[in-house]
Amino acid sequence: MPVIRAFAIHILTASGAAFALVALVFATGGLWEAMFFTLGFALLIDGIDGPLARKLKVAETLPRWSGDTLDLVVDYCTYVFVPAYAIAACGLLPQGFTLPAGIIVVVTGALYFADRSMKTDDNFFRGFPAVWNLAAFYLLLLEPAPWLAVVFVVALAALSFAPIKFVHPLRVKRLRILNIALLAAWAVLAFTALVYSLAPGPYVTLPLSAIAIYFFTAGLLPRRA
Repeated sequence: MPVIRAFAIHILTASGAAFALVALVFATGGLWEAMFFTLGFALLIDGIDGPLARKLKVAETLPRWSGDTLDLVVDYCTYVFVPAYAIAACGLLPQGFTLPAGIIVVVTGALYFADRSMKTDDNFFRGFPAVWNLAAFYLLLLEPAPWLAVVFVVALAALSFAPIKFVHPLRVKRLRILNIALLAAWAVLAFTALVYSLAPGPYVTLPLSAIAIYFFTAGLLPRRA
């Protein structure tokens, strides 16, 4: 029974790859809201499989399979690969930059996921944490001018290697209650934006933008001595 339960957790983690495939199929049809909803389910799985694996001691029960490696494979699909396609295919970038933008995303994302120092000792991400699913979401939500979309993609890719901290909303102890509250608010607002076909109006778009700015800069806030 412990072996079956442990393997079920690995299957749960691996199911994120299935959601990535479904999201990609939606993306190829330009069904962006459906793509983001599907990636959202994958994000929920990513949030619960780790605690379950630790509680059930999956690593000790099934040492043959690496949960960390499996998680990285699935996360790359959902956080990087599928969003890279969306960024390249959404029609918001200049025509000559669409494919290069996608290539920039998948290459820098792969390098980031291979970085053994991607997290600091205090659980911050080091550099932009390759959450290209969120980048794609904001591109489609805000629909910036094509040149600004290019700057956005290139800047985030460059920040993947910058020696600056980005907050992990759940694991960073500093301002954790605030971070979790803002994350919950973001989830509600993002769901609303998708229900309204990524055109929810300023009462949703402005708070979403403000929360993004907060999380983008929270790692730069000075710490108490």
